[in-house]
Amino acid sequence: MKVTIVGAGNVGATCADVIAYRGIASEVVLLDIKEGFAEGKAMDIMQCATNTGFNTKVSGVTNDYSKTVNSDVVVITSGIPRKPGMTREELIGINAGIVKSVAENVLKYSPNTIVVVVSNPMDTMTYLTLKATGLPKNRIIGMGGALDSSRFRYYLSKALDKPSNDVSAMVIGGHGDTTMIPLTRLASYNGIPVSEFLSQEALDKVAADTMVGGATLTGLLGTSAWYAPGASVAYLVDSILNDQKKMIACSVFLEGEYGQNDICLGVPCIIGKNGVEEILSINLDEKEKALLAKSADAVRNMNADLKSVLA
Repeated sequence: MKVTIVGAGNVGATCADVIAYRGIASEVVLLDIKEGFAEGKAMDIMQCATNTGFNTKVSGVTNDYSKTVNSDVVVITSGIPRKPGMTREELIGINAGIVKSVAENVLKYSPNTIVVVVSNPMDTMTYLTLKATGLPKNRIIGMGGALDSSRFRYYLSKALDKPSNDVSAMVIGGHGDTTMIPLTRLASYNGIPVSEFLSQEALDKVAADTMVGGATLTGLLGTSAWYAPGASVAYLVDSILNDQKKMIACSVFLEGEYGQNDICLGVPCIIGKNGVEEILSINLDEKEKALLAKSADAVRNMNADLKSVLA
């Protein structure tokens, strides 16, 4: 199985490293526009092989899409990272043209690939990729929900003082500081609702911390985070390549689901060898429905700025 990662920055390189270390794919190609950058990252990763025991072949190329031929999955991380004080939404004008060009180039050599979009603003870039390529909607997946849900589980585990892997929780809606919806009502600790252990005040704080989780790290690091985003992409790629049929919150194209149309938004999906195998319908309460509708409106407003790119 072959994976191409376009953009060899922190997130792309971390994704490649995790895929190699875990043996998710037999081959990973890192591609970047900066001369020698992807090659250097790939070489550094490959020099870990003897000490960590992986056999995945990782190579790097400078803007040569022919090397990506016959990729089973293509991950798009291209674009500028978020700077302190910058929202994901502010990135749209810069990153839209980059993502559209990348998507068109990878499809020349891998017409049957599944595309995972990481570039921000992620929901809008996922929508752009779908509209620009004309691919079936099951083959275009926005990654954000996997990352947001991982952060949600982290904050819940801190509040509970229990391991993250014993916590089950999901974030739906847009992948933005004000548009994501941590579903505290449905979160559980080893099958028991977390509300049995945490007060409403504590749950509200967890939700608030989750929503600004990315911005918190940007403020601390001076740029966007990369370990958790890279690992979240690898987690999603693993479910595709190995047909694991995991339930993962992903930004996907909706046609009536959750009362939304003509939009890519984070909802629970079954992810397998065909990409989005199924969009799951979960029972939201009235408050959650209202928040999801508000989130969709915000994402739709951003999508309106794509008219010139899609023209």
